[in-house]
Amino acid sequence: MRTPSSPPAQALGTILGVAFAAAAVLVMAPVALAHGGVVPEAPTVASFVLGWSFDPTVWLPAIVALLLWRSGVARANRAHPGRPVERRRTAAWVAGVAVIVVALDSGVARYDTTLFSVHMVQHLLLTLVATPLLGLAGPITLLLQASSPATRRRWILPVLHARVVRVISFPVVAWILFAAVMWGTHFSALFDASLETPWLHYVEHGLYLATSALFWWPVVGPDPAPWRMPQAVRPLYVGLQMTQNTFLAVAIYMAGEPMYAHYVSTVRSWGPTPLADQQLAGGIMWLGGDIVFLQAIILLVAGWMRDEERRAPAEDRRLEPERAAIREREARLAARRAAEVERLVAEAASAPEAVAASSAVAASSAPAAPSIPSGQASGGTGASR
Repeated sequence: MRTPSSPPAQALGTILGVAFAAAAVLVMAPVALAHGGVVPEAPTVASFVLGWSFDPTVWLPAIVALLLWRSGVARANRAHPGRPVERRRTAAWVAGVAVIVVALDSGVARYDTTLFSVHMVQHLLLTLVATPLLGLAGPITLLLQASSPATRRRWILPVLHARVVRVISFPVVAWILFAAVMWGTHFSALFDASLETPWLHYVEHGLYLATSALFWWPVVGPDPAPWRMPQAVRPLYVGLQMTQNTFLAVAIYMAGEPMYAHYVSTVRSWGPTPLADQQLAGGIMWLGGDIVFLQAIILLVAGWMRDEERRAPAEDRRLEPERAAIREREARLAARRAAEVERLVAEAASAPEAVAASSAVAASSAPAAPSIPSGQASGGTGASR
């Protein structure tokens, strides 16, 4: 029986404590932390780089995520000293968390409710940069490595194999969910409402992070997934998502009037008009999204080629018995054909002798021509005279 101080109990207590703390911060944090009613001054390089608000609703989860990762790495390395967690996975996790902090707390967040173009940069950072980096880190793999066999069997594996997880992680479903959230938020009242209501903005960011994580799960990182996607299909999977992202960006760019009343009603004395800002946002989504997706496709194709090279020797060893059997059958067939050819040659060589013998036999067995006596022959002559 486990005591309350066992590692799983400690981990569960830590997670619950973090969840309660985060919930308390979300409830008690003032609205001004996320959305101020005052239009900031014109953006500059300094305001983007130094314009941090240090929102606890952003920093607290980020710090907790980093501490949990560090604890998980230490526990996994103790449990598997021969296979320590790769540093590149830790670097990917730290980078992914850092991108989320930059998107939600830096100067980007300062102007996201003032300029649609900046808001679009924020969304691209969350969906196309942060979540792929977190997926490359392999958090599920780390959780499996750091957990005891009993914990894996009792808690982790049942969740991974649950029906709802299998449904939402099916590649087609994950692809559709991500695309539906992107189109649904940009072409519904939710987008405008989220600009006015902080908690709706949190919900919107949560939807972006969750659905983009589901989309990237089958194609990046070492994490096991309920559905295995072949390496050859992954570039197509990402390429189709790039296509729908381009269509969405073009739809925003080509709109003839501002789509969101919030940006129209925001009075500022600087920057582009709401329509020009919207067109800039569509261009950022178009160009930025295509660049990220194309890079992902190139990396996936390169990974596919490396996988084929790695699998080639094993595939050759697996196919060698079949190839040996084929060679053996070919050798037997060649031997039979050679024997058949020799037989035909021998028959052809013996054919003249057989013809001569058959002719001799035929001549000896033919009846002799009747002979006429000489007396009869001469008598006949005399009679004729």
